[in-house]
Amino acid sequence: MNNPIGMRIPPKIGAEGIQQVAKWAAGIGLDILDVSKLTPEVKAACDQAGIGIGSVDAHHTSQLLSRDEARRCDALELAKREVTGIAELGGSVLFMCLVPEDRTLPRSEGFAIWKDTFPELVRHAEQNGIYIAIEGWPGPAPYYPTLGCTPEMWRAMFEAIPSKHFGLNYDPSHLVRLGIDYLRALTEFGERVVHCHGKDTEILHDELYECGVLQSTFGAKYGFSEGSWRYTIPGHGQVEWNKVAVRLDRLGYKGAVSIELEDHRFWGSIEAERQGIIKSTEHLAKFFK
Repeated sequence: MNNPIGMRIPPKIGAEGIQQVAKWAAGIGLDILDVSKLTPEVKAACDQAGIGIGSVDAHHTSQLLSRDEARRCDALELAKREVTGIAELGGSVLFMCLVPEDRTLPRSEGFAIWKDTFPELVRHAEQNGIYIAIEGWPGPAPYYPTLGCTPEMWRAMFEAIPSKHFGLNYDPSHLVRLGIDYLRALTEFGERVVHCHGKDTEILHDELYECGVLQSTFGAKYGFSEGSWRYTIPGHGQVEWNKVAVRLDRLGYKGAVSIELEDHRFWGSIEAERQGIIKSTEHLAKFFK
């Protein structure tokens, strides 16, 4: 395998500006950057540093899932323009997390809204050579309203929209915390993976004994945690990245593995973030390079 390895830009590193970020990332051997917005300035900085563009964040997703039809229509036009602009600058992956505007909206109702709104957006993405990658983060407690965070929903979504321009951002960290078999998910849905996050999850067995899968009554002990689990850098959690790599390779996946840094031990300062990205890169390179 020789998949590009990249990163979503953490806040302290990002505060230095895109030119410094791109230069530093290229200097440690990263191949791509996931960016919040793709602009001519961002594209020029990455080109100058010799680093590619990974995913680009969507910015109108919650309105696309609004209960208000007029808001959905306005958001659809804005999202289509965003797709066109990304394509014009050479991007190919639009990253989105399907969290509805009303976070109390039951997922079954959100799915009905999604099914009405998204086919037109996906057709436009296909016409422009853009692949939509949905993220499996279940959303904020206590409602966990995100669409597309479980195999049950993926199956229904991919039946409704069979185009491979609507696919997955495969992030095993979310599957681990939800108790979903992250390798079986690749077996069933691997052909719909268009982007991949390098992030891990540690199951905290003492906390699991104390609170089960419920949130801690008195607050989580760790950052990026809800009690019985915590997000970590790759190699410090449950995910067997060697097995992930083998399965992605068998599927013919040529896309990026992009580090999403959410680990309290590598957070809070630029030095900590850099250490977390470097350690993550070293671990992933064992299996994807």
